[in-house]
Amino acid sequence: MGQTLNEIMDALPKRRRMRIEARYRELKEDVESLRALRKAAGKAQADVAAALKIKQPSVSKIEKQADMYLSTLRSYVEAIGGELDLIIRLPLRRAMRLRQLGDLVSASAKRTPQKPSVRSARGRGVARNA
Repeated sequence: MGQTLNEIMDALPKRRRMRIEARYRELKEDVESLRALRKAAGKAQADVAAALKIKQPSVSKIEKQADMYLSTLRSYVEAIGGELDLIIRLPLRRAMRLRQLGDLVSASAKRTPQKPSVRSARGRGVARNA
């Protein structure tokens, strides 16, 4: 007859068993969906809905989405008691944590030229439409 998984594992060297068990714990901690993440946090859809101030069917819809805004994901994660981190991995660089997306927006907004105000337009002899 065939061997059980426990028998196979027991026959392996201790070091190999430890590596397999460590990898098993890593994989067990991964989640494949927002629903699984919510369940791992011990929350019901109604709990998340209350935290987000939306209705429960909306939570269900969020959990089924394949694509969403980062702000929606961040709110969802915070509603289940977590914190969202964005890790960027580039070739030949160590992983970097992106703290805020807003920094890029505010930096480009500072460089955007402003339209001259009515006061400055008058001071330069520019005609104003009435």
